[in-house]
Amino acid sequence: MIGKWHATVFDCPDTDKLASFYEDMLGMIRVQHDDNGWITIGDAPDRPALAFQQVEDYTPPKWPGQEIPQQVHLDIRVDDLDVAEQKVLALGATSLDSDTETFRVYLDPAGHPFCLVSW
Repeated sequence: MIGKWHATVFDCPDTDKLASFYEDMLGMIRVQHDDNGWITIGDAPDRPALAFQQVEDYTPPKWPGQEIPQQVHLDIRVDDLDVAEQKVLALGATSLDSDTETFRVYLDPAGHPFCLVSW
């Protein structure tokens, strides 16, 4: 092993909006916020975090095509897809209407795809 996973970083136009979305969806808290548009959220200081960096002229991915690749996506494991779907939609996610028995695909408020998965 060379190192340990520290964080997954999302580029976005509004760090506060996107960090708040993932805080509410995952039950995390802010562990760092600086004046340069960087926010880190997590659930414990010794565990990997999600970080958000502000990018000028941000262009969201266009999924499922590769015209502008998805760049990154998270799979979020849930107990009940229907219940979780209602909650993420209420937080500002957009459904891509790609339902299966085990996963559903959404866009976060900055346009990054993520999946709710259950098995």
